Amino acid sequence: MDHLPTTEAAVTVLKELAETYGREIRVSHDIGADQTSRRTAAGVGVVTDPDGSLPHEALVEFGGLPRVGVRLYPEDDALIDVEGVECPDIPRDDVPAFLRSLFDGLAYVKARRFLPGYFLIVPLPGDRTHKEYVPMIALTPWLSGRVR
Repeated sequence: MDHLPTTEAAVTVLKELAETYGREIRVSHDIGADQTSRRTAAGVGVVTDPDGSLPHEALVEFGGLPRVGVRLYPEDDALIDVEGVECPDIPRDDVPAFLRSLFDGLAYVKARRFLPGYFLIVPLPGDRTHKEYVPMIALTPWLSGRVR
């Protein structure tokens, strides 16, 4: 697993993944403390953080199924949206592996019978998984096709 030190480095890797899997990609950038979503209290006209750095956030959207959107934050984490299921706090370095699992068909939805519920399970390197609750009403055809 490679270390992705910046948002731009992560965007570059995601563009390469899109090319590898033959998917369309759309990227939008928000640069500056007054533009990024987590710095709403930055003040008018303030573009740098108190330490003088310029925060950079990006939204990457992939075409095809599953519908995937990735919001890369300056704080080394990401929010990945898979078919409407939000997976928050994914470390930036795990984003490429997360997407490979989705695009290679390794991700699945686990159904629970007692106290009915569904969970999106995404395998990651090192025998790790990311598990996210999926409300039954949010099951899309793509998610329903991966229920085990």
